[in-house]
Amino acid sequence: MRKTLSISFGLLFVLFAAFQYNDPDPEVWMPIYGFAAVACLMAYTRVGRPWFFILMAVIYAVAAFYQWPPVFEGFLLDEMGMKTHNIELAREAGGLGVCAAAMLILAFFSREARNAGPIRRAH
Repeated sequence: MRKTLSISFGLLFVLFAAFQYNDPDPEVWMPIYGFAAVACLMAYTRVGRPWFFILMAVIYAVAAFYQWPPVFEGFLLDEMGMKTHNIELAREAGGLGVCAAAMLILAFFSREARNAGPIRRAH
């Protein structure tokens, strides 16, 4: 389950980072999602420790809290097709929230993987 989730989340975050290419501030958001993708690789290879993923989850959650818009207008476009600043902030906070949730899930599964003991190899 850990490997499947690590690959799934990792691909999702690479896709999120790619979507930021046309964003007004890709230099901010591409590394944010890139770090999440690297953390997924760490979980896949069993390099990351649970405390690391928990720390990342806290950082992402705090960032999402501060990114939350003053007035929530949803995540979708309005009738005219224009994005408002509040919708953009909500989307950014939502992306950070997805990162935080993924890191918590990876922390849980990396804890289970570490408790399972060393990797056993067939002779």
